[in-house]
Amino acid sequence: MHPAGCGIGLRAPHVAEVVATRPGIAWLEVHAENYMGGGLAVRSLERLCADYPLSVHGVGLSLGSAEGLDAAHLERLARLVERLQPALISEHLSWSVTGGAYLNHLLPLPYTEEALDVVCRNVTRAQERLGRRLLVENPSGYLRFRHSTIPEVEFLNALARRTGCGLLCDVNNVYVTCANLGGDAAAWLDALAPATVGELHLAGHAVNDADGRTILIDDHGSPVADAVWRLFEHALGRFGTTPTLIEWDTDVPQLAVLLAEAAKAGARLDEASDVVAA
Repeated sequence: MHPAGCGIGLRAPHVAEVVATRPGIAWLEVHAENYMGGGLAVRSLERLCADYPLSVHGVGLSLGSAEGLDAAHLERLARLVERLQPALISEHLSWSVTGGAYLNHLLPLPYTEEALDVVCRNVTRAQERLGRRLLVENPSGYLRFRHSTIPEVEFLNALARRTGCGLLCDVNNVYVTCANLGGDAAAWLDALAPATVGELHLAGHAVNDADGRTILIDDHGSPVADAVWRLFEHALGRFGTTPTLIEWDTDVPQLAVLLAEAAKAGARLDEASDVVAA
């Protein structure tokens, strides 16, 4: 089953309720690393696969690692994908592993030709082992590397051209990055190659004041901001009715709150579909 409409990120507090009640959710996305150990968790997820399209979203593959991918981690991901047969598989444009040590953060990359070569090599290896197209997600930005020579959107477009991967466009991350580093979020979306975008993400962010500056933090801990909803509508005009996900990872609310957010996105997806049909 291929995802359509707006799904939700399935988090541990909601698994039992979703299994028991089978609410009207368009599709589900899970973090791969939460299910690599097998056991009851993955068996519960298998029960849901019969009723909901599934996406597997990785957070630990470390596509930006100059030393290459961790073979054991890639193998665990591949076995999970073979077991669950998800419709979509995605990862982040980031790095989190060095010298065999895992750092519990999605760390940023400089956008250079050398970094592009590294990420292309790692994405190609991942796709060869998975036997599937990988969607790569744009990060939220908090700093700009002095040595970056390639605009972020150009880096992502080049990655997709060279590897055949797709892109997961996180609309909240686009908004956060442009607010923090300067830039026009709508123009950022307009520069992304539409044919490569296979999924959209929406989430809330925190607003922090630091040294007289306002910094947005992509914390996935609140409803989607009004400005991000408007940017999402722009994204739908650019990319069409792309499968969309509501992410909520901190201060996780009741399931009904997530479903209400998904309904808001679903209504916008329906409106975009009606415009295309007309």
